[in-house]
Amino acid sequence: MGKKKTAIVTGASKGIGATIVRAFLDRGCNVVANSLSLIEDQFAPAPGLALVRGDIGKEATAAKIAETAISRFGSIDHLVNNAGIFVAKPFTAYTAEDFRKFASTNLEGFIFITQLAVKQMLAQGEGGSVTTVTAALADNPIAGVPASIPMITKGGLNAITLSLASEYAKNNIRFNAVAPGVVDTPLHESDDKNHLRTLSPMGAISEAKDIADAVLFLTEARFVTGEVLHVDGGAHVGRW
Repeated sequence: MGKKKTAIVTGASKGIGATIVRAFLDRGCNVVANSLSLIEDQFAPAPGLALVRGDIGKEATAAKIAETAISRFGSIDHLVNNAGIFVAKPFTAYTAEDFRKFASTNLEGFIFITQLAVKQMLAQGEGGSVTTVTAALADNPIAGVPASIPMITKGGLNAITLSLASEYAKNNIRFNAVAPGVVDTPLHESDDKNHLRTLSPMGAISEAKDIADAVLFLTEARFVTGEVLHVDGGAHVGRW
């Protein structure tokens, strides 16, 4: 049996992130789970689980996560950039502060930890994977869900996924993204479920497990890189 792999998951305290953490643990991986407001009682203590609280948009938090993975488990093999923020409103209603928050969490939150993970993967010389949660709205906007400013960031994450997949293919470091539609998470707990169902051609709302399953597939699919996998009931295809 080979050495246990170590996965980092950001935005891990609830919803999709917490489901991804549990999926990795179920597969026998070590996991470093990060969240701004990490609730320790969300996860049962386990030898293969380390919790790091902090703002992923800060370089110091990324450094602490990487250091924890290496000192506690000895490697970084997989990174899941799940942390992200989303607010829908008309384009002219977004403020400069809104944009700074999106840029910090969604973009800097990707850049700092991914740089450290890639450096460690290069040092290990055994490849690895980086999977990022983006959004189906980046490819197929919906007039009733105005989200132009956050989609600047989510579209950028799709773009950098392709760039890095090309840059590091020869190092066997794979970069992929999962682009969800509407997911039944705490983000939507007060929203009208009947309205949310209209945002997918399949007329259904996906569950956190649907996104986690896609992330785990891309993590383990050794010959898949540069892929943006839409888990949105077909919303990215176009009108319905």
